[in-house]
Amino acid sequence: MTRLSFLPLALLVGAALGLSACVGGPASLGGEPPLTPVSRYALQVETGLDRIALAVHDDGLSANQNAALAALVDRFAAAGAGSVVIEAPAGDDPVAAQTAYAVRDALTRLGVGGDRLRIVGYDGPNPRAPVLVGFETVQAAVPRCGTAWGNLSRTGDNRSSSNFGCAVNANLAAQIADPRDIAGPRAMTPASAGRRTVVFDKYAAGEQTAAPQETLVESARISTAVD
Repeated sequence: MTRLSFLPLALLVGAALGLSACVGGPASLGGEPPLTPVSRYALQVETGLDRIALAVHDDGLSANQNAALAALVDRFAAAGAGSVVIEAPAGDDPVAAQTAYAVRDALTRLGVGGDRLRIVGYDGPNPRAPVLVGFETVQAAVPRCGTAWGNLSRTGDNRSSSNFGCAVNANLAAQIADPRDIAGPRAMTPASAGRRTVVFDKYAAGEQTAAPQETLVESARISTAVD
């Protein structure tokens, strides 16, 4: 085979490589670039609702309903929510209204302050519709990664790929215990005024202000306390 016979084959291979490089959009998928590569999937929170429905009984709240209210109060305290909303069905049914106020009294006995309880009405299917009790929750918004991909070999725009940082922030959102920490830092706890006074008094008297440290003899005795 002569050398000239390789020319068409080389042209075909080069054309195929050129076409393969053009398949798909750029790795960044274009559009407005993020401020930083890792800010494309910034951690965010979204609101939710923790609510239970209590059937209206002529003889008041049942044992199961009181247990459900106690469990709701435990979740309310753990979530750090603002208030509990009691929704009574609109209408002229006195038993439904009595049930709503009985729920308020039960929540008060369970430790929820009166200033954190609200009774409102809602348009139910009938005047004996269930009484709804709940509070707003905050949960981390977990981004969905890998829904769209660009050509990772096309980086001519010098931008990060469209999914860069998504998996990391998705894992963080799924693991953070209190999603409110995403929205803002927690308030500082009060300083220990008593300990501060002790340190200042010792400093004024020229004494050592640090707490006494454990001696080597004490640490050795502690380390060998269990055989």
